[in-house]
Amino acid sequence: MPKLDIIHNAVKNALIKDGWAITDDPYVIQYRRTTLYADLGAERPIGAERDGQKLVVEVKSFVGASKIQDLKEALGQYDIYRYLLEETAPERKLYLAVGA
Repeated sequence: MPKLDIIHNAVKNALIKDGWAITDDPYVIQYRRTTLYADLGAERPIGAERDGQKLVVEVKSFVGASKIQDLKEALGQYDIYRYLLEETAPERKLYLAVGA
């Protein structure tokens, strides 16, 4: 399992406060022989304002030596996850949560 970003719990708590139910921590993306781990999976409970919405959130803190390198890696990871989710879970929308 990948190491959690320093803002992981803050993002998770913000989602919960906004009415999302955390369904996966981490969210496992299985595609053929590949297994990847996005940080969170969440959905709106039945009867909520946006009933039926499902999402996956990748959390990034950009604490490496180069913020530009961190950004490039995050965008590459986002693109890969987006492609794989289109194939495996098209009902889920992907978000990238970035710390300030």
